[in-house]
Amino acid sequence: MKNKRYNLADSTIGPPDYKVMENFLKARKYLNQSVYTKNFEKKFSKFLGSKYSTFVNSGSSANLLMAQVLLEGNFLKNKTVVLPSVSWSTTVSPFVQLGYKIILCDCDKFNLGLCINSLERICKKYKPGLVLVVNVLGHSNNFQKLKSLKRKYNFQLLEDNCESLGSKTNKGRLGTIGLASSHSFYYGHHISTIEGGMISTNDKKFYNLSLSIRSHGWARDVQKKFRLNLEKKFKIDEFKSLFTFYYSGFNVRSTDLNASLGIEQLKKIRKISLIRQMNYNRYKKNLSTFWCQKSDLKILSSFGYATFVKNRLDVFKYLRKKKIQSRPLICGNMAQQPFIKNKFKNKINLNNAKFVDKYGIYLPNHANLSKGDIDYISEQFLKIAKPIFFS
Repeated sequence: MKNKRYNLADSTIGPPDYKVMENFLKARKYLNQSVYTKNFEKKFSKFLGSKYSTFVNSGSSANLLMAQVLLEGNFLKNKTVVLPSVSWSTTVSPFVQLGYKIILCDCDKFNLGLCINSLERICKKYKPGLVLVVNVLGHSNNFQKLKSLKRKYNFQLLEDNCESLGSKTNKGRLGTIGLASSHSFYYGHHISTIEGGMISTNDKKFYNLSLSIRSHGWARDVQKKFRLNLEKKFKIDEFKSLFTFYYSGFNVRSTDLNASLGIEQLKKIRKISLIRQMNYNRYKKNLSTFWCQKSDLKILSSFGYATFVKNRLDVFKYLRKKKIQSRPLICGNMAQQPFIKNKFKNKINLNNAKFVDKYGIYLPNHANLSKGDIDYISEQFLKIAKPIFFS
């Protein structure tokens, strides 16, 4: 094990996937978005348990697209959005860029999703139109209580599920609970299309708007009835139809080549999720004297093993010498990131997120790690790390 490297993430793309892409390139002259993309979207929807999916070029673009669809479709009672303080740059950035009023919410001490008590205080004071949750590192938010707050305060709910593909509750998979959800297929994620992402929803209007706004704002890709209604409403004839833009759109499409890879990758997702769950359970047993992330799931498609240490920099340097990668817990507290720190003064208490920012670390978890690898990483971690817990 001395010469082995223990990376935080590893590729899910193997020889069968390369063969699929090779055969695709030999057989196809048209490589852009077409029938393979539609097929991948249908297969992904079936796996997830949603009605509709829209393939895009990244999980970040999926978040941007969801934020714009909400505005163009008048889904919100207002533009105040509650976002997780423990999240990612492009979970927050789209809402900054599109002029939403941003409120960051503290994290839960167990699952690291939204703190329900903090969220209710925000809802009472600010009456937001939208709440976006991140399912952190494969774990679920407390959706039972979130749904109760949603009914009480009448906000829309979105899921950033980019870290949790494959995780499943007793009632269905994460990514099917809100109005829509985003997913990432970047390198090292649960499956990979090299670059890629997906939006999923059960709402037909949201779906059609996402298809249009994904591609410039035109109506070429939307369902026929939706397109005909637009043409009738705006009195567009068939000559102008292909070059009429109904919404303020982007170009965040992917390609059929990426989609062909995604179709092949989907065959592995159940197996990958179960391996990630076994790895998590082994870490939990090995590191029983340290804090661990918890949520109520039937399948935990763990994205990384999170914990807290007093001496984080020492741990990082020691593990690096042992060729074991580690990193901050996502990126800590978003309120401390320079791009938002100097623009917005969040008045909500973020003590838990500040703790995550100061002490959070996560260790490698992916489907190419063996039990022996987990044991070795745990053994080296225990030689240097000093535990610390939420107060």
